[in-house]
Parts: sequence; C-alpha cells; structure tokens
Amino acid sequence: MRRQLVRLHRWFGVATALFLFVAGLTGAIIAWDHELDAALNPSFYRARTAGPTLSSLELANRVEAADPRFQVTYLPLAVEPGHTLQMMVLPRTDPATKRPYPLDFNQIAVDPVTGEIQGRREWGAVSLARLNLIPFIYKLHYTLQLPFTGGVDIGTWLMGIVGIVWLVDSVIALCLSFPSRKAWRKSFAFRLKRGGHALTFDLHRSGGVWIWGLLTIVALTSISMNLSSQVVRPIVSRLSTLTPDPLNNPEILRTPQPGERMLSRERIVELAEQARQEMHVAAPPGGLYYAEFMHAYGVGFYTPGNDHGDTGLGNPWMYWDAVTGKRLAAQIPGRGTAGDIFMQVQFPLHSGRILGLGGRILISSVGVAVAMLSVTGLLIWLKKLNARRRSAQNANLARSAGGATARW
Repeated sequence: MRRQLVRLHRWFGVATALFLFVAGLTGAIIAWDHELDAALNPSFYRARTAGPTLSSLELANRVEAADPRFQVTYLPLAVEPGHTLQMMVLPRTDPATKRPYPLDFNQIAVDPVTGEIQGRREWGAVSLARLNLIPFIYKLHYTLQLPFTGGVDIGTWLMGIVGIVWLVDSVIALCLSFPSRKAWRKSFAFRLKRGGHALTFDLHRSGGVWIWGLLTIVALTSISMNLSSQVVRPIVSRLSTLTPDPLNNPEILRTPQPGERMLSRERIVELAEQARQEMHVAAPPGGLYYAEFMHAYGVGFYTPGNDHGDTGLGNPWMYWDAVTGKRLAAQIPGRGTAGDIFMQVQFPLHSGRILGLGGRILISSVGVAVAMLSVTGLLIWLKKLNARRRSAQNANLARSAGGATARW
C-alpha cells in the first residue's frame, strides 16, 4: 500500500508543482495587492486636487456624460481622504454598429474634487507595466491568464482541479510522512548541518508537516474560490441547507428587455439604506455594482477602503432588480445556516483576512512555503529519477558484459 501511495504522491506532485509554485508566489504578493498597487502607481491612487469632494453618484454621472461610450458598473460610494475614486466600467452598445464600443480600459481613477479622470487601465491585462502589474498578478493567481474558450473559463477550472489534486495529495503526504510510530520525531526535524539532499528532503517533508493544517485549508478554500457552484456548493448542500447564491440563481437571473427603464443608482442607494436599517447592518452602503448578466444591482456595506473585508467573515451584500427595485437576495456574514456560514468563511480564510493583518502576514508566508515545497519536491523527484536511470544503465551494461563473456 505504501508503494502505491508513494507513486501517487510523486505523480500528483509533479503534475501540480508548476501550478502551485505560481499560485504560491502570486498568492504571497496579492495578500498586499492594495498596498503594493498604491505604492507602484501613486498617480492612480492619490487625488491631484485638495478640497471638498463631490458625491460618488455625482461623479459617476459626470464621467458617463463626458464619455457616453461606457457605463459605470462598479462604484465605491465613499472615497478615502486624499484618494481617487476608482470605478469599473464596461462599453455601451454603439447604435451605428450594434456592437460594444471598443475600449482599451475597464477601470478609471477619478479625482473626487474635479471629476477629472486621472488614469485608465485594463484591470487584469497581460502586462508587466507598473500600472498593470498587480492586477495582472492577481488574475494570474486564479486563472493563469488563460482565456474563456467556448464559454468555459479554462483557467478557473484548471486551478480548481489543481486544488482538488492538491487536497488529496496533502492527505497522502501526511500518511507518508509518518512511516512508523517510532520514527515520528524525524518527520518534524530539519538536518541543517548536513545540507544538500538531506536538507532538501527535510524542507519538503518536515516543512509540509509543520504547516499541514494551513496547507489543507488553503487547498480546500482554493477549490471553493474556483469551483464553488460546480463542486463545493453541491457537496455542502447534501449536509446543510444553503441559501441560493444570487449570482448563480436561475430564478432571478434574467436579461434586459427592450424598452425597460432602469432605476437610478440614487434610488438603489436609498433602498439599500432602508434595508440596512431593517436588517440591522452596522456598516453603511459602501459600493454599488451593476451585474449586467442578471440585470440587477448589488450593494456592499462597508467603510471606505474596506471593500475586501479586512477582518471577520467579510462584508454584507444585497441585490435588487434593476428595473422593479425588488430585493432579490441578501448575504449577511454570520447569518444563515451552517452551510451558509461555511461558504461565507471560504474567502476570508483563503485570503487570511479573517484574522486581519496577522492573517494576511500568515497567508503570505504560506504562499512562499507552497512555492518552496513545489521546488523541493521537484528536486527530490529529479534526484531519484537520475538515480533510477543510472541504475538501469548499470544493469544494461552488466547484462551486455555478461552476454559478451558468455559468447567469448
């Protein structure tokens, strides 16, 4: 049995090593995406003008009026002092061609005092330019920058499958790390003085043992991040009732109908404020999102700069039909069934934000460790592969020599 497990661990490790190396290093970086992006691109983050700021809703109306080629699809409802207001945009349909206007950007940074657009970029574009570097790394982390093909997000599926293999391999690795009760101490030791292959082996085996629990959490949550509706939610729903996911609920997903008049963003914010008071949500409406594929508005409740949810289970979100104003769904962290809370905890655990700053430091360190385990695993495999090849070559030479002696 152990021989079969060793073989599985070897091939699972080789198959996923490159993917986990990339995911580990990029994950260590994007734990600090906001801070790094702001340090690299101060002109995209710092407002040029000091003074009283316009409301976010007014700013969105102004930039849309100034450039009718696009519509604002994500809008922070308040701005951090001295910062730009960063909006996500999508192209409108050109009446002449019946096709979306060609745009080379999907994010803009707006001066909140003047309404001037200070910067534009294509978030997630394949580019190593300073302006695009951190969004590029962020998207690389979970999609490998692979495109949609035939309506399928190849990168997200691939990284989700890698997560499944990684989770299974983590269990196999733990079994292999403790071959007997008497030798269990060796699985926690590092032979620092010996160096070379012995240290490489210990970094891989013992290093993995010491942080095995964290690695398992990251592997499980990576599956949830990439294959939530396809894999995780169907499994969890067998154990606990789940509130329907508003972004994947066929009962509320619909396409806009010709002639429909959408509610204004101002009206949606009014509805959000009413709902906040009714449902006793502490944070104010902090971000407004238009989900075109379901023809609905989503509102997140958070303070300026806390759009990721810096501690706990993240931010509340509610959704309204863009035409009727009917409330479609609400996701309030800490409320719901056991299954709902399990799903709510996935991103905070994966990002480390559930523990605040300390959690982000921890998850960044785990990312580096994942990259190290991938490299040491490949080095061990290559050493054993070379040893097997030399052994086979020596055996062939011995047989050849034996045959020649027999003929002589």
